[in-house]
Amino acid sequence: QVQLVESGGGLVQTGGSLRLSCTASGGLHSSYAMGWFRQAPGKEREFVAAHNWRPGSTYYKDSVSGRFTISRDNGKNTVDLQMDSLRPEDTAVYYCAAGVWPLVKSTRYWGQGTQVTVSS
Repeated sequence: QVQLVESGGGLVQTGGSLRLSCTASGGLHSSYAMGWFRQAPGKEREFVAAHNWRPGSTYYKDSVSGRFTISRDNGKNTVDLQMDSLRPEDTAVYYCAAGVWPLVKSTRYWGQGTQVTVSS
């Protein structure tokens, strides 16, 4: 049974930074992409960023490109999301995800979510 466990959410002021981490256990297939989605109150869950199993193969939502950086350690089955220059509109529950690249509509596993709140 694959499990994804997130950590690192919290409260930060506009312009600040946070780093989210996710660890996969239970035998996640090594070729699967890992990444992040988010869901703000009253809105649908949306794709944020994904990292393929190949080093350096990444994909971002336009509005976070240049501010967020996704990284992956295949040996440790972890994926991190470094979030800089945070804005109030980044406030959401962030979910770790894994599935087939590019992950946007092919997620097979979800984490439980971690809250990120950006105050203005």
